[in-house]
Amino acid sequence: MAAFWKNNSVDIEMGNGGQLYPGMMENPQMRWGFIRKVYSILCVQLLLTFGVAIAMVLTPPVREFMRSPRGFFVLLPIMVVTFILCMMMSCFSKRHPWNYVFLLLFTIAIACLVGAVCAQSKGQAVLMAAGLTLLLTVGLTLFTFVAAKRGHDFSFLGPFLFCALLVLMAFGIIRIIFPLGKVGEQVIGCIGALVFSGFIIYDTDNLIKRFDYDEYIDAAACLFLDIINLFLNLLAIFESAD
Repeated sequence: MAAFWKNNSVDIEMGNGGQLYPGMMENPQMRWGFIRKVYSILCVQLLLTFGVAIAMVLTPPVREFMRSPRGFFVLLPIMVVTFILCMMMSCFSKRHPWNYVFLLLFTIAIACLVGAVCAQSKGQAVLMAAGLTLLLTVGLTLFTFVAAKRGHDFSFLGPFLFCALLVLMAFGIIRIIFPLGKVGEQVIGCIGALVFSGFIIYDTDNLIKRFDYDEYIDAAACLFLDIINLFLNLLAIFESAD
């Protein structure tokens, strides 16, 4: 790691017109414009999620309802609606203005899920998970941009991350049927945090090199889900540590 950063004179400031990676064949300014657009959409998604989650946590009736058994049954239809909206968003990702409409609805649905989880968690755990998510996201994003500038490519992570995601999904089903206890929850949370940290690097690398200019909705949605899942796994770690 020390060798990677040694003599690092890379300029990664947006909008400087410089190449993002060696051998770049496209117009750097167009790619930088695309990246700024994706991160602008992502920031709006995260702010909306933060606002909805805070409102749900700070509203006593909503917080108490989500902590009751009835709150769990409300989450089920929200999860189904979220999955449907994800499919619709994927189908209409290149059709304006429907791509923004479905992205907004999808973001609100995810925000409700995050708010429900936060309402059931302790305030200290939520703050610690949010802070660590911010640090990891910024750090991993900067790392990927610098690594790409120095010629590193992370496309090889795709198959490994896909397999790891399938394993996490399998453990999620097992966890519903057979509770794993606090230690098991911490282990799954740590694995999930590592996996979605890898997804942030992988999708950021795709943002720099492989996403087409008209795939800004797909790029923003991928990064948004990576960050949200990283937060939820970190929250599970802190919650099970108490």
